[in-house]
Amino acid sequence: MPTHRIPRLNGAIREELADLLRREMRDPRLAALISITDVDTAPDLTTAKVYFSVLGTDEEAEDALKALRHAAGYLRRLLGTRLRMIRHVPSLDFRLDPSIARGARVLQLLNDLDTR
Repeated sequence: MPTHRIPRLNGAIREELADLLRREMRDPRLAALISITDVDTAPDLTTAKVYFSVLGTDEEAEDALKALRHAAGYLRRLLGTRLRMIRHVPSLDFRLDPSIARGARVLQLLNDLDTR
């Protein structure tokens, strides 16, 4: 029987992290617009890969990655107070998701073709 626990947990972590980034984080390296695009929690609930995208330059994206990795323990602790569905919050592994930037680039190329 398939379980829906992991997808529910992934959605809860994504929503709570997005809220925490918006309300709690004061790091200047996170000044760019950051979106949590996906969370992939391991079946044993020990780690969660958190994919995020940054609307900005490549340098801003790298700075945001460094800041998020630095704050992973702090964010994990805050998640522990917010998520009541699990006993142990998985460790957070932040990864840059270039899909939104790639999509914007494709749209720009299509617009350039359309104007010719």
